[in-house]
Amino acid sequence: MLIRHGTVCRIPTSHSPSWKSRYTANSLALGGWSARGYTTQRITSLIPLCSRDRNVKSTVPGRPYLSAGTMKHRVYSVGTQRRCVTTAGMSYVEGPTDPPLLSHTIPQHFKTMISKYGDRAAVIARSPVLGGAISPPNTAMQGKTTILTYARVDCLSNIVANSLRSLGVKKGDRVAVSLGNVAESVVITYAIFKLGAIWVPLNPSFNSAQLGAALSHLGVEVLIIGAVTDLAYKPGRGRSNLDLLSSLIPGLTGENKKGKGDKLESDVVPSLKTVVVVDNSAEHPQSGFPPLRDLSLLTPFSTLLASSSRRVIPDSPLSADETINIQFTSGTTSVPKAAMLSHTNILNNGRLIASRMGLEPSDLIVCPPPLFHCFGCVLGLMATSTTGAAILFPSPAFDPAATLHMISEHHATGLYGVATMFVAELELLSDPAFASQLRPDALRNLRKGIAAGSSVPESLMRRLFDALGLRDLVICYGMTETSPVSCMTTPHDPFEKRTQSIGRVMPHTAVKIVAPGDRSRILPRGEKGELAASGYLVMHGYYGDPERTAEDRIVDEEGRVWMYSGDEACIDEDGYVEITGRIKDLIIRGGENIHPLEIENCLFQLQGVQEVSVVGVPDQRHGEAVAAFVVPHKGVRTMDADGFVEAGKAMRTTSTATSLDSTADGAGEGEMLDKQEIQEWVKTKLSSHLVPKYVFWIDEYPKTASGKIQKYKLRDLAKEIVSEQS
Repeated sequence: MLIRHGTVCRIPTSHSPSWKSRYTANSLALGGWSARGYTTQRITSLIPLCSRDRNVKSTVPGRPYLSAGTMKHRVYSVGTQRRCVTTAGMSYVEGPTDPPLLSHTIPQHFKTMISKYGDRAAVIARSPVLGGAISPPNTAMQGKTTILTYARVDCLSNIVANSLRSLGVKKGDRVAVSLGNVAESVVITYAIFKLGAIWVPLNPSFNSAQLGAALSHLGVEVLIIGAVTDLAYKPGRGRSNLDLLSSLIPGLTGENKKGKGDKLESDVVPSLKTVVVVDNSAEHPQSGFPPLRDLSLLTPFSTLLASSSRRVIPDSPLSADETINIQFTSGTTSVPKAAMLSHTNILNNGRLIASRMGLEPSDLIVCPPPLFHCFGCVLGLMATSTTGAAILFPSPAFDPAATLHMISEHHATGLYGVATMFVAELELLSDPAFASQLRPDALRNLRKGIAAGSSVPESLMRRLFDALGLRDLVICYGMTETSPVSCMTTPHDPFEKRTQSIGRVMPHTAVKIVAPGDRSRILPRGEKGELAASGYLVMHGYYGDPERTAEDRIVDEEGRVWMYSGDEACIDEDGYVEITGRIKDLIIRGGENIHPLEIENCLFQLQGVQEVSVVGVPDQRHGEAVAAFVVPHKGVRTMDADGFVEAGKAMRTTSTATSLDSTADGAGEGEMLDKQEIQEWVKTKLSSHLVPKYVFWIDEYPKTASGKIQKYKLRDLAKEIVSEQS
């Protein structure tokens, strides 16, 4: 078909459905209308494409993405009307369509993996023992290593699934799992998937308020938790969960147990019927967790391994678009944000990540990032299990020494981490005394890896190349709500692109940059705005929260669902995306998302604090650090802070003793606040990773005319003070 330059063409809408994907107009569309089965367009040329959907791929060698130079606008059908969206020079990019999306459920795909790789190692984890092949104790590793093949994971997950069914778990039920990176976590996850129940991984470091809020919000009936929670950087010094469980189940250890006979009842979480405990207390003899036989309201995980290994048949057939995973975007004592993800979401995201990074069945990937986070469960477990590779857990919680020993002992080929983890590993590796414990050829096979959660500076990337040999390290970007990865670099990208960008859009995904104040307006290439993603990877929504879902998960006029990130970004002419900041106030510390409001609400409860505003400031080790600007009550003396800001003068000092002398209003005479008290309060009430690194006293905040705190001014002020001190 020949179309003359500049002519107006009448294109029949009854044309073959493939027309819309085989051709796209290569000039500015002047408009179009549909009448009597025709669409009128002004066309200058047509570019043939090789896709039947909107996720189109260029046929031009070396240009797999439709970017500003190859795609001026798209032609597609909306009802009976073909429309043409202009994208020339605009910040809109669609990823390739290869490899194709999987239409399977996770259990269906896992079955194909077992048929291919059944005798290969699927999981290699350092204790507790689960019944796989067990290595002898190793002095360097200080523990035992459990190895589970794909076939063994299949068998054990069948056993656990049948036991969970006997406990009343059925399709659609939410099953919460609060465990570290251990073999049990993988087996339990697949057991839940096979039943068609919904896997809810929780941060094991949650305190009782956070855990209770999460369980109550989802109406969880079954909780699976460790007797002791391992702590990052503190091997062997875990936190007993007895007090936490006692807060959920009053009288758990007393004579007046809350329950009828051995039936568990919880006033805190009325839906909770069963608590299964993985007894890892032997690894923590100082934890004080009592023998499970003395806690009759709890169910030992070991009893779940006594069931049949027969094939699991769910209550009703599973569908790939059903919710199978609920991920919390952050821990909170208020109503949590719980993203609902499907088989299609996380199965395909894991597989496409594996494909882009070049993962192979022979790979041994060491994965310190936690399984309760998308990094561990999707980039880690889903990526390896859709490839036939093995995932290695060096410790239940991050331990740099255990990580390096795991690499050495198993000649690992890949390593995952956030910048904080990599820095800790490099520091340890530079210690000659520690390095001498490793095999001489410990790092010889190490080449692949993923860095995510926060940016990786160029200097750190070079150290990872040189000291660890991670020449094929890639960067992943995303958010929980997009399963999570929407953009990613490749091992073949130029070095500067792997440090200055988050790569290009993933297959079957589209991204765009829109004006922060007008999400309907796509910005020109190179301009900064809000990043949004669309495609198979977008979550179903936030569980039980349609209002917050509607804020950022938006269906456009063409029926396409977009997830808006709140991140500020720009797209260059080659389709590489660069994150330039955050439109929202989210702080990312060491790969973990921190919401300032949670810390602010906590500090508001501290006597002597009148107001508090929390921001993130750049930090070389963690990417970002938490900084708290505190307005004390009148009459409260303040000491030992990182700085003091006088109202109206914006004066900055590094004085260790500052006094605000006024009569008290809400504070007693002589009352005092210091930095340590602020930090200890947050550590006690919340979690250690939420503790402010910097505390600044301030008379009043810079505010807008409507009274809103201008956090960007506080952020700039904190950066200036920290810079002066360094």
